[in-house]
Amino acid sequence: MNALSEQILSELRGLLSQMSDGGSVGPSVYDTARALQFHGNDPERQDAYAWLIAQQQADGGWGSTDFPLFRHVPTWAVLLALQRAGPIPGAADAVRSATRFLQRQPDPYAHTVPEDAPIGAELILPQLCGDAASLLGGMAFPRHPALLPLRQACLVKLGAMEALPSGHPLLHSWEAWGTSPTTACPDDHGSIGISPAATAAWRAHAVTRGSTPQVGRAEAYLQAASRATRSRIEGVVPNVWPINVFEPCWSLYTLHLAGLFAHPALAEAVGGIVAQLDARLGMRGLGPALHFAADADDTAVAMCVLRLAGRDPAVDALRHFEVGELFVTFPGERNASVSTNIHALHALRLLGKPAVGTSAYVEANRNPHGLWDNEKWHVSWLYPTAHAVAALAQGESHWRDERALAALLHAQRDDGGWGAGRASTFEETAYALFALHVIDGSEDLTGRRRIAQAVARALGWMLARYAAHALPQTPLWIGKELYCPTRVVRVAELAGLWLAFRWGRRVLAEQAGLAS
Repeated sequence: MNALSEQILSELRGLLSQMSDGGSVGPSVYDTARALQFHGNDPERQDAYAWLIAQQQADGGWGSTDFPLFRHVPTWAVLLALQRAGPIPGAADAVRSATRFLQRQPDPYAHTVPEDAPIGAELILPQLCGDAASLLGGMAFPRHPALLPLRQACLVKLGAMEALPSGHPLLHSWEAWGTSPTTACPDDHGSIGISPAATAAWRAHAVTRGSTPQVGRAEAYLQAASRATRSRIEGVVPNVWPINVFEPCWSLYTLHLAGLFAHPALAEAVGGIVAQLDARLGMRGLGPALHFAADADDTAVAMCVLRLAGRDPAVDALRHFEVGELFVTFPGERNASVSTNIHALHALRLLGKPAVGTSAYVEANRNPHGLWDNEKWHVSWLYPTAHAVAALAQGESHWRDERALAALLHAQRDDGGWGAGRASTFEETAYALFALHVIDGSEDLTGRRRIAQAVARALGWMLARYAAHALPQTPLWIGKELYCPTRVVRVAELAGLWLAFRWGRRVLAEQAGLAS
């Protein structure tokens, strides 16, 4: 076997074998700022403040300049955290720059709420704006008025509940609405809604009521969540943790997209994860973590993985998320997710169940170029496109879509990669390759030749940037801000590279055979 292939498979085995520690997630600006705010001005957290300041962009805001919708939440949070902290080197300049940034930015929530708004924006942003109004005076900041009725409706709903059950989705944003620790209780991980920000807020409220064993559990959770970022900076935490269902589910699903699910070199690691998922999937379905509410997305992907492994999961675990012809990710969500319905379609087709309405919904949610975008869980159109192509092609021999093919090839950058922002990324290039691999299965020699040329260019781009055991850095997944589930993304990167490399060798062999 080629040395590169063996190196990739070895790293994949290592990643899969590590997926029993709760998951690996990159550091979050928003959650770190909120956790620092609720922790008080602790001298031992100075490195975390320095890390926050180092993440500030040249224009004064935080978050990727490629995706402005996701910059308000982290920028507000850091601005307020720095304002409330004691003397910190560089803080005053950072605050001034952030203030100018917010004053200049157009308000994306002035009239409507975008379909792909960050998680909890209707609760979080109005609260941050209110805090800023009292702390910073009457400066002309964006006020996000379109979010106010949504926040009010949510608060009315919450007011009618005495306490939410552990793992309820609204607990994930507890820091934006919770005022009493009695409205929530730490789960078995010690978290409030698998959210470091929510847990830090709950802990601060609970401390004022007197120390209890649950405060210690919350503190232990925050320390474990900090370790999951691999930052080695005390107080720097991720956007969400644990992800001990989401991480293995998406990793194995990605292996399928690359044709690696049944690879003998990964059989032992895959089999161990499949056995765990089989034991965990009940009639209620699965959520992103063991002690969080079940949702259609995680349930559908888990069912795909189990079916691919030869198991026979009960379709009822998915059906109770069905509303009309759609699947809702969580009951009561503001808008449906395209990718959740894509995954539901894929699961139903793998199980041989009818899915006419879901298929029609997925087809109807293409953009004019024949691709899928405006997705609420991932900022790149390449993610839902790769998954939609796989779902629609499931069970269809020689499936092909000329519109999607033409748009994918047209979107390839001059450097050989793909990306929804201003630069190509390894993750998104892998998704493009997964989609092209499905479309390549036809007998149209001209189309296959064009795909082969695109793959060769992509392989060159990937090889120039590949480094063994490198941690992904680009946050493209949508939470309260953009975040990076490190192992999930790394599995995609490696699977994409493996696919491109094996594909390139096959094309060369075919060309050599034709020449002879």
